[in-house]
Amino acid sequence: MAWTQRGRTAAPAAFSLIVALAVVGPLLGPGYLLMRDAVSTPRSYLTDAALGTTDAAARAVPQDAFVATLSTVVDGGIVVKTVLLLALWLAGWGAAQMVRVLLPVASTPALLTASTVAVWNPYVAERLLQGHWSLLVGYAAVPWTVCAALTLRRRGRWASLAACLAAAGLTPTGALLAASVAIVLAVTPGGVHRARRTVVTLVLAVAASLPWLVATVVSGGGTEGSDPAGVAAFAARAEPGLGTIGSLAGLGGIWNSDAVPPTRTSVFALFGTVLLLAVVALGLAPLWRRRRNPYVLALGVVAAVAVLGPTLGATGPGLRVGEWAVSNVPGAGLLRDAQKWVALAMPFYALAAAAGVVWVGVRLRNRWLPAVAAMLAVVVALPDLVWGVAGQVEPVRYPSSWTTVAERLENEAGDVAVLPAGMFRIFPYSGDAPVLDPAPRMLPLDVLQTGELIVAGGTVRGEGSRAEDVGSVLVAGGDVERLRELGVAWVLVERTTPGQLGDSQRTLDQLENVYSDDELALYRVPDARERARSSANRVVGAAHLVWIALLVGGVSVAVYRRKT
Repeated sequence: MAWTQRGRTAAPAAFSLIVALAVVGPLLGPGYLLMRDAVSTPRSYLTDAALGTTDAAARAVPQDAFVATLSTVVDGGIVVKTVLLLALWLAGWGAAQMVRVLLPVASTPALLTASTVAVWNPYVAERLLQGHWSLLVGYAAVPWTVCAALTLRRRGRWASLAACLAAAGLTPTGALLAASVAIVLAVTPGGVHRARRTVVTLVLAVAASLPWLVATVVSGGGTEGSDPAGVAAFAARAEPGLGTIGSLAGLGGIWNSDAVPPTRTSVFALFGTVLLLAVVALGLAPLWRRRRNPYVLALGVVAAVAVLGPTLGATGPGLRVGEWAVSNVPGAGLLRDAQKWVALAMPFYALAAAAGVVWVGVRLRNRWLPAVAAMLAVVVALPDLVWGVAGQVEPVRYPSSWTTVAERLENEAGDVAVLPAGMFRIFPYSGDAPVLDPAPRMLPLDVLQTGELIVAGGTVRGEGSRAEDVGSVLVAGGDVERLRELGVAWVLVERTTPGQLGDSQRTLDQLENVYSDDELALYRVPDARERARSSANRVVGAAHLVWIALLVGGVSVAVYRRKT
């Protein structure tokens, strides 16, 4: 019996690690993750942008500060790749742990099925291809948050919930994903001290979100509304053979049609979705018989809302409501990438798949046969997730020019403008997909970026007004005095990427060239006026310390209590 219990604990952990390695294996080689929104660099810095105190929305807080801090002692590329591997591993292991708590009769094969569903699905594939490595941390935290929320309900212990919410809070979206599940389970009827556990959950959720909440308040970034064009641009998308609701029910439907595995670009998407949903559907009847369990019912409702909400958001009326919200409600722009909320369906899907395997196994008197069949079905539904989504997610090597420029700017002051205009690049070494400009994370100074996105042939305006002004001056070939007025001390030209240069050479001819090679050229603005560092940095830094204390303290207390 003791061996069986240990096996039910260790097997999902080991199995989930193997599955995670099968997905991100190529990244274990030397190099850096540089794909669409994912940018890792050898070293990054605690600039105003990293702390979220510029005029742009604090979308990468505290993620950038976290990586910047760790990259002072460990190569930043290793940090990002390690966090991504941990996220996928913990997603699978967490799903199994959650099933153990909610479905005590689940055997080891059923737990492994839950792990497979949690890791091997279109949501993971599409977010990997979009470069949302930190969002996958929030995704991984969701099943662990379910376990932690139940621990709070049953034992009154909140340390593990604090750790889960803080880990998910690596990004604002991750914080909202975990907080949503935790709050739903807190308010679900049953148990004692309902009001107290709800208050505790809310306080912990706010504490875990302090870095980006405080940064938004003190800097004003993103508080004036977002471009309403982004609502339609980032709406969930119907994949071949599936309507929008079918794509979302199959955990797919990301807005970017280029950030999908090859099998999701053909009618095979329909076949794969049917296979995945068939595995999930096997457990619906057994779970319905457990409907008196408030937790199972709550997760089912959350899953339904997670699919139906983005579906409605992609309709005409839904788009109009979304456009009004992002224009008039501060912070509503955070909700516009609707498909990312489908992550909240994963816990119920994993639970249903495990319940179905248990149910069929009892009737066949064989626990492993239905589990193996279910896991094979999930893998066959998305065969090209293996090995970096069929080799699309691979590390890249930066030219040495980047290191040289970064070292040249060490101990310097002032902000950096970049050319060509725009945030995205296509370098010879980065593949065919556009990638975010690595300069803001590569250089030790603040790099001005507009936040403007090119989506489906259209433009979604960003929040960085000063960066827009600087870009206009450079492209128009404006006078150097105007750059000084805007607080620009340096201009970096990235020579190997296409993009808009306009008449910028006229402006560059007025500057001092301090470095130049085939890749990059760095110019100094003579007599530049140094912009003062944001006075909000200390306040935002304190919020980051609260977040770190919540994460480290929560993990430490939870581990101590488990040992004792």
